[in-house]
Amino acid sequence: MPLPDDHRLAAIARTVHEALRAWAAAHGQHDIPAWDDAPAWMHASTRESVIHALEHPAPNGHTQHQQWLAQKERDGWRHGAVKDAAAKTHPLMVPYEDLPEWERRKDKLINALAHALA
Repeated sequence: MPLPDDHRLAAIARTVHEALRAWAAAHGQHDIPAWDDAPAWMHASTRESVIHALEHPAPNGHTQHQQWLAQKERDGWRHGAVKDAAAKTHPLMVPYEDLPEWERRKDKLINALAHALA
């Protein structure tokens, strides 16, 4: 499947971001800002995840998490007890198998949404 144009990719990234924000809130994580309030790096990260999902369909979510880990490591993030954008630490920088079930489902959700909206 060819990638959508930039305008469509932006719309898909916005929708995926908002869906993931709602998913996280439903699981007690309330630290993801609305798209319009999110920093540029978060927009870029979501867009990159959407592109990866479209180029590498993986309904099991494993490769989606691997892509996210590689992206975070490339950008200087490391594992830490709390998510802290200033310190670039994140508690979910662990192998896919060590993620909580709700987080593994989130990776599947990214893939499903990207394909449904493309």
